Amino acid sequence: MSGKPLALVTGASTGIGLELARIAAREGHDLVICADEARIEEAATELRGMGAEVTAVEADLATEEGVFRLHSALGSRRVDVLCANAGRGLGHAFLDQEWKEVRRVVDTNVTGTIMLIQKIGQEMRQAGAGRILITGSVAGYLPGSFQAVYNGTKAFIDSFSAALRNEVQEHGISVTCLMPGATETEFFERAGMEDTKVGAGSKDDAAAVAETGWKAMQKGDGQVVHGFMNKVQTTLANVTPAAVLAQQHRKQAEPGSAKE
Repeated sequence: MSGKPLALVTGASTGIGLELARIAAREGHDLVICADEARIEEAATELRGMGAEVTAVEADLATEEGVFRLHSALGSRRVDVLCANAGRGLGHAFLDQEWKEVRRVVDTNVTGTIMLIQKIGQEMRQAGAGRILITGSVAGYLPGSFQAVYNGTKAFIDSFSAALRNEVQEHGISVTCLMPGATETEFFERAGMEDTKVGAGSKDDAAAVAETGWKAMQKGDGQVVHGFMNKVQTTLANVTPAAVLAQQHRKQAEPGSAKE
């Protein structure tokens, strides 16, 4: 690749990930982008049109093999910016979910994410510099009735991000956690939540969410919640009983709630 800084963006075929990749290209980065679908090649073509040198990797980051494949695609190149954005949702009641789908959510959102962060983070520590942007969620503040596993994984990521930030602060590495609310992406369709109130309701723009996260990362902020109402929600969540939050979430995420 050229002498430009290198950004690695996961979940970059659509949604927030693609928007982060567009910002990186616009701001003079070359890119390695990854997703578990062939559309990652379409994203690469667009980004090359913006002047970036782009390596596209189709890999399932829910598997160790997928993480290794992505990491090996870097070769000897050093990652200046890691946007660990890949994530997967899953709606409906936990007892009704297929276990393989539950496991894939956990392996994508948690296991594969932190495996990749460790690999890249170790290289950043050796270089004495680097920026990591992790896509968490305001969902991590809420007991997610009818979205229990997803919200649980985001609670892990939100907490993990803050802890990692503290550990690496003396190594020239910044860690920022982006916490969006409901965003206009394919998330709810893929999670089977189109008939829920939250799935059918208005959502934030993915480009605006990505911009919020990128700016916070560049400033070295520890975490950023996108949107005023999401900030209100996370603030109230800290002082609201879990049972109340779970019931509120049920009204938004229970199948069929869009008709109520």
